[in-house]
Amino acid sequence: MFRSVKVRDYMTTKLVTFKPEDELTGAIERMLKHGISGAPVVNDAGEVVGMISEMDCLKSILSCSYYDYECLGGTVGEYMTREVDVISPEDDILSVTQKYIDQRRRRFPVVENGKLVGQISRRDVLRAIKDFSSAEEIRSMKQQNEERAQH
Repeated sequence: MFRSVKVRDYMTTKLVTFKPEDELTGAIERMLKHGISGAPVVNDAGEVVGMISEMDCLKSILSCSYYDYECLGGTVGEYMTREVDVISPEDDILSVTQKYIDQRRRRFPVVENGKLVGQISRRDVLRAIKDFSSAEEIRSMKQQNEERAQH
């Protein structure tokens, strides 16, 4: 059942994104404002070049502290994670669920024809499961009612 559910059906398409040259302090402000824990980093062509997360931002603070700097600066590109696993909008929810378990990620950027088209989070996958579980329960109840009516 879940193999027929595609990422495209549950991914978020209105994303907060960053550019590598964005100031890290501005990125932190936007993440806090939007209540997100990370976001894709894209170049001018719309290609994913990294991800910036709360953890990356915390690492920047430690880096400054380690070198005894009184700073919180730099760019998103300096602290972002560069190795990014992406998925296709045509991937099924079950395979994405397995990737979450194997890789312990919170989100995956969704890329089509080399361009960022969305993002899917663990919460989006849970929403898909809930939707289909509810639909399955309804089908089951209808079937039970039909069987009772026949007797």
